[in-house]
Amino acid sequence: MDTLLFSKRLMITGLTALTSSGYTAGASTELMEELLVKATYDSRTIDVSEARIISPDTAALLTRAPGANVNGNGPLTGIPQYRGMYGARIATSMDGRALAPAGPNWMDPPLSYAAAGQLESLELYRGIVPVSVAQESIGGAIEVHTFRGDYGNNEQFQLSGKLVGSAQSVNQGSHLNAALYSSNKNHRLKVGVMSESGDDTEFPGGKITPSEYERQRYDFGYGFRNGVHSLQLDYSYNDTDDTGTAALPMDIGYITGTLTSLDYSFAPPSHFSMKASLYGSELKHGMTNYHLRTAPTPTIWRQNIGDSENLGFKLSTTFTDDDGSWTAGIDGFSEQHNSDIDNPNNAMFYVVNFNRAEREVLGMFIERKQDWSVLSGNFGLRYNHVAMDASEVDASSAMMMPSAKMLRDNFNNTGRSQTDHNIDLIAKLDYSISNSTSFYAGIAQKNRSPSYQERYLWLPLQSTAGLADGYAYTGNITLKPEVSRQLETGLDFNNGTFTLAPRIFFSRVDNYIQGTPSKVAPAVMLVRMMNIANGTNNPDPLQFNNVDAELYGFDMDWRWKLADRLTLSGIVNYVRGKRRDVSDNLYRIAPPNTSVRLDYTANHWATGIEAVLYGEQNEVSKTNGEQETSNYALVNISASWQATSKLHLAAGVDNVFDEKYDRHLGGYNRAANPDISKGNRLSGTGSNLFVRAEWSF
Repeated sequence: MDTLLFSKRLMITGLTALTSSGYTAGASTELMEELLVKATYDSRTIDVSEARIISPDTAALLTRAPGANVNGNGPLTGIPQYRGMYGARIATSMDGRALAPAGPNWMDPPLSYAAAGQLESLELYRGIVPVSVAQESIGGAIEVHTFRGDYGNNEQFQLSGKLVGSAQSVNQGSHLNAALYSSNKNHRLKVGVMSESGDDTEFPGGKITPSEYERQRYDFGYGFRNGVHSLQLDYSYNDTDDTGTAALPMDIGYITGTLTSLDYSFAPPSHFSMKASLYGSELKHGMTNYHLRTAPTPTIWRQNIGDSENLGFKLSTTFTDDDGSWTAGIDGFSEQHNSDIDNPNNAMFYVVNFNRAEREVLGMFIERKQDWSVLSGNFGLRYNHVAMDASEVDASSAMMMPSAKMLRDNFNNTGRSQTDHNIDLIAKLDYSISNSTSFYAGIAQKNRSPSYQERYLWLPLQSTAGLADGYAYTGNITLKPEVSRQLETGLDFNNGTFTLAPRIFFSRVDNYIQGTPSKVAPAVMLVRMMNIANGTNNPDPLQFNNVDAELYGFDMDWRWKLADRLTLSGIVNYVRGKRRDVSDNLYRIAPPNTSVRLDYTANHWATGIEAVLYGEQNEVSKTNGEQETSNYALVNISASWQATSKLHLAAGVDNVFDEKYDRHLGGYNRAANPDISKGNRLSGTGSNLFVRAEWSF
C-alpha cells in the first residue's frame, strides 16, 4: 500500500476505535448501552469489565484511548506508550499504589500486575497530568481500578459473585476468573481467583516462538465503613510461570510476588476531606535464555535472578470552597533492586548485575481547581526529592579480562550516591464557548530522574527496561534529570449527536535520556572480545546519556450517533519524536494510526465492525538501528448477547482476513525460529476467533 492509497483510505474510513458498546440488564431486563471508553476533557476511562475479550496483556486495552499505544515484547509484557513516551516516563498505579518491576528488562512492567480478570477500569489521564495524581508523570499517567464490591444498605450481609471465562483461537488461550463478594452497610469482603494460559501465537505463515504464557492470580480485599470513616485492605499474589518473550534475550521462568495496600479516607459532610494510603510489594523474577527457546551453546547459557522491594505512602487533604478546591499532600516511594546472572553449566561464572540499587522519591504538592462562570482551571506545584544509590558489583570476567575489571573498579570507586531536586508546574484552562463547545489549553514543566538501569548498569548488557533494540548498554551515574516543557491545546464538542475532542501537543525535552554510541573504551573492547570468544556479531555498545529531544503531534477521538441504534466512532493518532542535538529520530515511536467502528444495538444483542489502519513508519532511529515498517489495515468484528439477566455472551473475530503485518512497536525476533529470522520484525497476530461468557449472581 503506497502513501497515496493509505491517505485515501484514511479519508474514507476515518480514525482508531474509541468505543465498543457493552450491554447489561437492569431489574426490568431493559438493556442500557454503556461506552467502553468514558470520556472527560482530561481523562479516558476504559471499562475493562465490558471488554469483548479478556486480553492477557492489560496494556493492549490502551489502544482504545487517543494518544496511547503499546510496546509489545511478549504476551504479558506490554509497555504503555503515550504520545511517543513510554516505560518509566509514564506513571502507572493500581488503586493508587505505584510499583517497580522485579525484572531489569521489564518482563514484568507495572501494568502486567493489573490482571484484566480482576479489574473494573483503566483510566488514562489525557495530556498534562495534575500534580496530585503521580510523582513523576513526564510522559503521562495511568490509573488501574479494581472492583472491590459495593457496601450494602442495611445490617444484613448479602452474597454476590461473578464468573468470567474466555477463549481465543490464535494461541489456544483461555482465561477463567471467579470472584465472590459479601457485604453489608459497614463491611465488604472480596475473594478473587484468576487463571490464564496460552500457547505460541500464530500469524499467517507460522508461529512466534516462544510466546506461550501461564499465570495465576489471587486477590483478597476487606473494607470497613463507619460514618465518615472508611478503611480498605487489599492483598494480591501473582504467580507467572513459563512465558515467552521473543523480542528479548531471555524468557520468563517465573514471576512471583505479593502486593499489599491499606487505604483510609475521611469524608465528612463539610468542606474538608482527607485520604491516606500505605502500600508495598515484594517481587521475585527468574529468566533464562535456554528453557523455552532453542538453547545456545552450553557455555553461554544464562540465568538471571532478580527481585525488587517497593514501599510507598500518600497523604492528601482537600478543602472545597465556593469557587473550587485546594488539594495538598505528601507522598513517597522507594524501590530496591537486585539482579544476579549465572550459568548452570559453569559454577564459576557469575555477574552481580545490580546490587541493592536504590531509588527513593519524596514529594510534596499543592493543587488548585478554580471554577469561574465560563472558565475553569487546574494549577499545580510539585517538588520531588530523588535519592539514588547502589552497592558494589562484581563479575567472574573481571578476574581474567582487563576491560571487565576496569569497568567494575571504575563503578565501585565512583560516588554512586546521587540526589536530584525536581520541580513540576502545571496550568490548565477550560473555556466554555457555548453549551456544546469548550476550548482547552495547558502548559507545564515536568521532570523525571534516571531509572536505576540508566544510572547503574555497569557491564555492557541488555538490561534496559524493555528497550528491545538488540544493543548492549552501560549506564551513566552522572545523568541529569529529564526536563520537559509541554504545551497542548484543543477543544471538546458535544451536541448530543456528535462529539469531537481533538488535541495538538508539543513537548521540548532537555536532557532526554537516550542510548548513544559508547565512548567508554573498556565497554567497547569487552563487547568486541566477547564477539570473538562466542562467535557472535553484536554491535558496539551504547551508553545512556543526556541529549535534547522534542515530541509533537495530534490526537483526537470522536463519536457520531447516526440513529437510535447505530453509532460511528473512532480515534486518530499522530506523533513525531526526534533529537534536537543531532539529525536523528527517537526510537520506537508509534506510526500514524487511525480506524473507525460502527456499532448496532438491539434490545438484547449488539454487533460491531471495526477497521484499523496503521501508516508506514520511516522516521526511525539510526542510533538504535531501527527498521522501518509498512502500512497495514485490519478488520475486526464482534457481537454480544444478553442471554438472561445474569448471563452475558460475546464473540468475534480479530483480523478477519488473516492479514500478515509487522507491528512497529512489536520488537524484533531474538529466538531461533524457522518462521521468523533472528533480527526480523515480529509479525502481528493472525486471524483470531474469541468467545466470552460472564455469569453473575
